[in-house]
Amino acid sequence: MTSTQNLRAARDRLLSLRTDYAAAVEGFDWPDVGPNFNFAHDWFDPMARGNDAPGLVVMGAEGSREAYSFDDLARRSDQVARFLADLGVGRGDSVVIMLGNQVELWESMLAVIKLGAVLVPTTTAAGPAELRDRLARAEAKAVIAGAADAAKFDEVPGEYLRIGLAADQPLPHGWHDYAGSRGQLPEPVEHPGNATGDPLLFYFTSGTTSRPKLVEHTHYSYPVGHLSTMYWLGLQPGDVHLNISSPGWAKHAWSNFFAPFLAGATVLVLGYSRFDPAMLLQTLRRERVTSLCAPPTVWRMLINTDLSEGSGELREAISAGEPLNPEVIAQVEKAWGLTIRDGFGQTEMSAAIGNTPGQPVLPGSMGRPLPGMPVLLVDPLTGKRIEGEGEGEICLDLEAGARSVMTGYRGDPERTAETMEEGVFHTGDVARRDADGAITYIGRTDDVFKASDYKVSPFELESVLIEHPAVAEAAVVPAPDPVRLAVPKAYVSLVAGHDADAGTARDILLFARENLPPYLRIRRLEFAELPKTISGKIRRVELRQREDEAADHRPPGEYRLDDFV
Repeated sequence: MTSTQNLRAARDRLLSLRTDYAAAVEGFDWPDVGPNFNFAHDWFDPMARGNDAPGLVVMGAEGSREAYSFDDLARRSDQVARFLADLGVGRGDSVVIMLGNQVELWESMLAVIKLGAVLVPTTTAAGPAELRDRLARAEAKAVIAGAADAAKFDEVPGEYLRIGLAADQPLPHGWHDYAGSRGQLPEPVEHPGNATGDPLLFYFTSGTTSRPKLVEHTHYSYPVGHLSTMYWLGLQPGDVHLNISSPGWAKHAWSNFFAPFLAGATVLVLGYSRFDPAMLLQTLRRERVTSLCAPPTVWRMLINTDLSEGSGELREAISAGEPLNPEVIAQVEKAWGLTIRDGFGQTEMSAAIGNTPGQPVLPGSMGRPLPGMPVLLVDPLTGKRIEGEGEGEICLDLEAGARSVMTGYRGDPERTAETMEEGVFHTGDVARRDADGAITYIGRTDDVFKASDYKVSPFELESVLIEHPAVAEAAVVPAPDPVRLAVPKAYVSLVAGHDADAGTARDILLFARENLPPYLRIRRLEFAELPKTISGKIRRVELRQREDEAADHRPPGEYRLDDFV
């Protein structure tokens, strides 16, 4: 059998067992795709050529709608590949792609893969300092960006090709116009002969606790590895899949490229920058969306809108990025009769744990290990593997065939060796497993702390805080205390219409007191805008540093439980 046939057989088995978790896990083997697999040549093009079904639909801010068939994407990516090759891009060259949710992003990604070059997806929110670091560490041969971002590269030195999308403004001197790709022949380009284990993707992590790491993936680990993600999402051929995610981050490639294209599903994206929950609900119904994946922030915004008109043909509701609070799950289930399914993965891998279609969802749990993902819990102090029920760091057994895990952190062999010590990939995330195998997230190893000798998971406390009607978002960190060593302190951002005053602080602290056991009580609170990475993840490390700096005094604007009881 060919590489395409082997991949299709593995995919089709998972599709047929969509709601039979036990059989899907037991019977799954990672497919042999041969020594020279290329996702664009060996999977996408055979599926796409002559296929007039919509492969990509881009919804604009003013109600515009642009649809592109699978065949359109195959032919246009051929043209872009020829254009890039004429400029000197070839196998092994890294290409920074800094575009929004527009068709050129998909064309470019497919084109770079077709050349055997290396994708370096980058968020449009990145500034010159970040770009200098990224282009240098990725050894970029070329950049593809919009005209609006071109000026940022004036401050990024180096000999690299600059390809720009002119849009409504001209490109600076020295930039090649992407529109020139349309003059190329729309004929198939030659397979580059890349090895299956060659680098395909360089991804920068979001850097919540340190400088972003540079993750390296191969032509196998992401394209084939996302079979697990496809299964978790519950995608089927012909589905319309909408994923709320910003380009440049791993989740965008997970859910807007590899997983839906493996399934043969339509990718639907919102091509506007300002998110509007009411417009999202209209889009769900009008576009007959069958699966929606969104971060917790979006789900929280949705439950504050009118859900009474239903969810149209929505079959799968999924949350990703950070753990989702049980209260949000309950409200969506009440309004739509759909249970939001959570999951877990990292930039360094595909989806590893998930609540899969048709399986009972334990409130608060991320689910169970996905097909092909040998998940372990390991005691972070002793390194001992935990069998059955227990708590430990989420790890993947590399020797048992975790094929979607990264090659390593590029340029950082010491960190790679530490992360993959003794044949185990360490995620740095801590979880609890129950007797039925359901895994519940506790927190990052560097976020969990002790207060009065009790272990405190910020997420557990934040899940209670978010149930208060005044709380939009919350982050809990340890505040130094002379008696208890540390006490839980909450930084809170409020829902519009609520005042950041003593009365609101009292209500929130007493609400938490009533809904948490005594040893987990939140004893301090401060209203603030939460510091975040450019990918939107909360930087608790900044809040912990703020508390350490205020260890010998009470910060202005801080409220304490003792003030009210």
